[in-house]
Amino acid sequence: MVFYEVLVIVYLIVAVMLIGFVLIQQGKGAGMGASFGSGGSNTVFGSTGSGNFLTRTTAVLATLFFVISLILGNQTADKEKAVDEWQNLEVPMAEQAVDSDIPVSEPSMSAAPGSDVPVTEAPKEDVPN
Repeated sequence: MVFYEVLVIVYLIVAVMLIGFVLIQQGKGAGMGASFGSGGSNTVFGSTGSGNFLTRTTAVLATLFFVISLILGNQTADKEKAVDEWQNLEVPMAEQAVDSDIPVSEPSMSAAPGSDVPVTEAPKEDVPN
């Protein structure tokens, strides 16, 4: 289980780094200005070095991302899911134990809460199923 948790952390780090490297890269239209010398002084690796470095790093991170996601998917596919009590609604729930300390009475007349008028219950024969 520790291997799975470490792999998830590495997966998240690789995903964040991949997003960062994709956002750092310049579009293809920016290469036109760099080829004439205007963008060469703005990069750390020179006008052609940064593209090569960023492209290779992005490819390696993308490969790691896909490999780790395949490994994580393989590991989670083998796990059994916990049975949810709502999955099978056709099976009746077990009878709950009735507390014998509480007396059970069925009054025919009861008062509605907050009123002095008694409410009569319908006879059990008249209640539709």
